Amino acid sequence: MTAPQNPLLNDRDVEFLLYEVLDAPRLCELPHFADHARETFDLYLKSCRRFARDVLFPTYKPVDESPPRFEGGAIKVHPALKQVFRPMVELGVLAATRPAAVGGQQLPLVVATLAGAYLMAANLSACSYLGLTTGAAHLIETFGDDALKAAFMTRMYAGEWTGTMALTEPQAGSSLADVQTRAARTEAGHYLVRGSKIFISGGDHDLTENIVHLTLARIEGAPPGIKGVSLFAVPKRRPERGTEGGQLVPNDVEVAGMIHKIGWRGLPSLSMSFGERGDCHGYLVGSPHQGIAYMFQMMNEARIMVGVNAAATASAAYHEALGYALVRPQGRRLGSRDPAAPQVPIIEHADVRRMLLRQKAIVEGSLALLATTALFADLAAHAADAEERARAQRLLDLLTPVAKTFPAEKGFESNALAVQVHGGYGYSSEYLPEAWLRDQKLNSIHEGTTGIQGLDLLGRKVVAEGGAALRALGGEIQRTLGRAQRAGVEPAWGERLGAAASLLDEVTAHLAEAGARGDVDRMLRHSADYMELASTVVIAWQWLEMAAAAREGLARGSSPAGFLEGKLCAAQYWFSTELPRVDALAALCRSGEDSYARIEPAWF
Repeated sequence: MTAPQNPLLNDRDVEFLLYEVLDAPRLCELPHFADHARETFDLYLKSCRRFARDVLFPTYKPVDESPPRFEGGAIKVHPALKQVFRPMVELGVLAATRPAAVGGQQLPLVVATLAGAYLMAANLSACSYLGLTTGAAHLIETFGDDALKAAFMTRMYAGEWTGTMALTEPQAGSSLADVQTRAARTEAGHYLVRGSKIFISGGDHDLTENIVHLTLARIEGAPPGIKGVSLFAVPKRRPERGTEGGQLVPNDVEVAGMIHKIGWRGLPSLSMSFGERGDCHGYLVGSPHQGIAYMFQMMNEARIMVGVNAAATASAAYHEALGYALVRPQGRRLGSRDPAAPQVPIIEHADVRRMLLRQKAIVEGSLALLATTALFADLAAHAADAEERARAQRLLDLLTPVAKTFPAEKGFESNALAVQVHGGYGYSSEYLPEAWLRDQKLNSIHEGTTGIQGLDLLGRKVVAEGGAALRALGGEIQRTLGRAQRAGVEPAWGERLGAAASLLDEVTAHLAEAGARGDVDRMLRHSADYMELASTVVIAWQWLEMAAAAREGLARGSSPAGFLEGKLCAAQYWFSTELPRVDALAALCRSGEDSYARIEPAWF
């Protein structure tokens, strides 16, 4: 028997999140989204899911098996990517959430995020060319002058050119204060850029005629450290002055080498050289020395995008494992003593259901968190009331490192379980789970490693403004507790979440006190454990919210009832098996246990 076609995401789950958990159509009451309604949301979702399943997903395995080639100083991508790139652009993905004034659809981010998850689950490498372009164009839209917008942004949102972020360098890694690329101002107004960049995703390809690199560099004479870094738009080819129509000429931007990745194989990761011949023109974006502050807009957007990639990759593998378990016959039910009895599908075995339920809890919890985070982004930008915008921004800032980290770290575990469900077949390249496992590992590395996200969460986000964001989160949890109580959710779940949230507050206060005394090492020593503690509580909050919506749906007679019962089983799983772990994590964070702090390099 053949396994059912992989849906990539569960359509009913997407509908459930948008319309029953989050009530996304309420956004249409805001002036910015007034031209939209559930009908336009559904139309965009339908277009993206159909394209993902029918067009994009069939390209995934061929693209994974034949990565881009570095030939003659340029990158050549798989022909399948050329076939899907323009249709993807025509879906409206590039400017889906951008204002109509720049050619966008002004869709809420919460809708675009879930629609984009279908595309990412189908072929994340193909989607990433567009995601990077949107982020780069948005930087120019926000901080660039009219000339830059006309020269670059318009073509990028139209999909004529793509964009990248050229941040890190071989000697700098994640420490962007150490970038050494230089920019010298010319009398003509542009800058001459010279330096090297590494790990530049989509830094070269043959999908479009031009690529615009949003590049961090130091203007000559700039102060050291972060305060001396500026942002430049550096095209692969620049319009030649004095030529009709601005004919494009090479801009002294070269590929120095290609990194051979274990996953995301359709998207080249490159080392790049700028200005080796002294003729690389860069165009300042915004004001000098504000590059890091500007780039954080794109980096924070990218962190959420990485979280969506992680959830989508885990979702594709989960649905593949579920489909396989439904049709793969092996063994007999426990207690069966008749060797002549027919074999049963492996989903009949309790341990297989355990692995599938854990995947479900991780995948659907991740998608709920990402949708909630996107909703706060919509409200932070467009809510009618200034106080509501500020509150939503605090929650967005707080949840972003969690929304990046949890889907990546637990998503990798979920992907490993998908391999396990397939047994020996999972440990082969003939089946897809191993490829998704390779893809998933990158998500805990790029756009800030898990360690960096933990430092950001504990060292900045939860203590900012005297803990205002954490108090706002506590308010959201209290609202959910009320909804769950009214819906008739198991009372013990709400009690456990309330206790866990209080414990998180207590641990945060304890660690913040150490930081206030000047003992920053003590405060941040267990930031990775603190991230896991906070993530576990946040996902419990999401599962209680979904449990409340499921109970409300059952009371209304919503269908299918089995879908809603499945939500309650997954919630039960999280509250019974994961939330109890917060006590040990809290104790560890408080203890100051210093084994890896005091061990010296020579002792390893």
